[in-house]
Amino acid sequence: MRKYFMALLLMMTTVTTQAQDFSFDEVSYTPESTTFKLFAPGDAKKVCLRLYQKGLEGKARKTLNLTKVGDDLWSVTVKGDLMGKFYTFDIGKGECPGVFAKAVGVNGRRGAIIDLKKTDPVGWVGDRRPVTKSPADLVVYEMHHRDFSIAREGAKYPGKFLALTEPWAIDHLKTLGVNAVHILPSYDYGSVDETRLSDNKYNWGYDPVNYNVPEGGYSTDPYQPEVRIREFKTMVKALHDAGIRVILDVVYNHTYDIEHSNFQRTYPDYYYRVGSNGSGCGNETASERPMMRKFMIESVKYWINEYHIDGLRFDLMGCHDIETMNLIRKAVDEIDPTIFIYGEGWSAGACALPNEELGMKANIPQMPGIAAFSDEIRDALRGPFSDDTKTGWLGLTTTQTTQTTFSAESTDDSPSSEKEFSPCERPEVERSKLSELSSKKELLSLKESLKFGIAGAIAHPQVDMTKVNYSKEPWAVEPTQMMSYVSCHDDMCLVDRLKASIPGIGEAELIRLDLLAQTAVFTSQGVPFMLSGEELLRTKLGVHNSFESPDSINHLDWTNKTKYPQVFAYYKNLIALRQHHLAFRLGSADLVRKHLEFLKTPEQVVAYRLKNYAGRDDWRNIIVILNAGKTDMEVDIPEGNYTVVCCDGVINENGLDTLKGSKAIVDAQTALILHD
Repeated sequence: MRKYFMALLLMMTTVTTQAQDFSFDEVSYTPESTTFKLFAPGDAKKVCLRLYQKGLEGKARKTLNLTKVGDDLWSVTVKGDLMGKFYTFDIGKGECPGVFAKAVGVNGRRGAIIDLKKTDPVGWVGDRRPVTKSPADLVVYEMHHRDFSIAREGAKYPGKFLALTEPWAIDHLKTLGVNAVHILPSYDYGSVDETRLSDNKYNWGYDPVNYNVPEGGYSTDPYQPEVRIREFKTMVKALHDAGIRVILDVVYNHTYDIEHSNFQRTYPDYYYRVGSNGSGCGNETASERPMMRKFMIESVKYWINEYHIDGLRFDLMGCHDIETMNLIRKAVDEIDPTIFIYGEGWSAGACALPNEELGMKANIPQMPGIAAFSDEIRDALRGPFSDDTKTGWLGLTTTQTTQTTFSAESTDDSPSSEKEFSPCERPEVERSKLSELSSKKELLSLKESLKFGIAGAIAHPQVDMTKVNYSKEPWAVEPTQMMSYVSCHDDMCLVDRLKASIPGIGEAELIRLDLLAQTAVFTSQGVPFMLSGEELLRTKLGVHNSFESPDSINHLDWTNKTKYPQVFAYYKNLIALRQHHLAFRLGSADLVRKHLEFLKTPEQVVAYRLKNYAGRDDWRNIIVILNAGKTDMEVDIPEGNYTVVCCDGVINENGLDTLKGSKAIVDAQTALILHD
């Protein structure tokens, strides 16, 4: 560790002011001449530029040496019109297109010189991002390009960027009601050979090669550099026209590998925390180093300005230092403060920097305007990430004895709690009581974790943090700093997790629990997030990590839309309910504490009231009751004359029934929502 920090200090002191002024404008083209620049070691013996006629194969038509213009900055100007030509840099570690290529040939091995203005689709200058007043207004839909369209009957561009421009795709998203699409990595990545797309090789894309160029495999022609760029922009424009924002999944924490990466080939060891593997992918970038930090900032700004991106999801944000994340937020605010930033508030292993300096979930209070995923609400609902067979609140009743554990499980230290003994210390006759007590305690922990998520991970007087899984202190200053979800591309989708953790579950129960889980997510005060296809009762056939599974595992089965119309209708109406009522998206911690009141309930039930026209809502009081039990439950509610808008798997804002009095009965494994 000491060697790492000594090396870091040396690296930082040798980067000159000239190099730090470099904004990674590696290629500056005019018809008369083109200037090439590269951030590379000042002691490099030689830095070469090679020019090619094609993006792949063929010998270099010209080789030139760059001149050192600063301790770590090299440059050369080539006279003549190089439009349409390809190039590479080489410092003796292998050819590459630099670290900030904006256009590339097939497989991204050579940079391309093009006119980016000619890649703009019709109407691009007038393109505007859809208006969003608060992150709480967003409904985020996470999708992979191939998953979404590859098996759609009649799709003109299956598995391509352009699939999201087709009427069927736009209609589905608009009807569902989502207003932000989170696209999995769409930059140029390494695991799919763009010259062999007919092989149909699949990958999520968390293996970056060229960070600032769209992936060629999602274009109709990866050999022509302009095509992937134009088609990506066309996709963004179509979504914007439909009122849908586009969020880009960015993976700055690691590269496909070190040896062959553009970072390593241009400035060996500078961009990495050498010897550390916080990403779990064999390497870990060094966001705290001045030029890596600058690269990240410039890259984010480029995607926003050139491609009109509306949000960023940071993969393994816990690998990046807090200062860099805050500087990114500042740079984005200068462009448009409504651009949403969120990420995974954890790493996949120990990083070279201490956790206190990293973008961990616990450090979100130090990162205003940045959100993190809540694994508290996720795992409270469906069970721990570490074991697919263990259930959560959705499948747990007090009659069950389970071994569900969480990494920071709390103890029940309330005055009424009974002292615990191991089974061998108790008489045989009391072992069953001990098991029941253990299960009750676990259920209380899951309930408290669910309440924590419903409140948006903020401090709330009715949430006992000693019982919350993973976190013993609130980590969100505002509810908009918490992503509320129960499933994403990682791990099992919700249907598969329910099947794996609740043995013998039938289809009817599966649907009830699926809808119940999403009701908790979409009525919470955080920013709701869903995996694409959940509205179609998606399955990945039980595969936990489908990052390179074939289309047969990952595709959306569109026939489910007609097979399970009640599921799609519930999701659609649930999203509409949230969008129509400000009470579910208050966006302020003070307002949440003022208006959100949890009600006393049986152990298998979580209920709360959004009171006194919360957020100036049209409804005076809204009561949400979530029952995970296998029997109907009676819940005490404030006396009133209520209209029922959600009951037994059906939502209708105009009313399904009326209820008068101070008691409500909620059906087994369903949600009940009513208002007065």
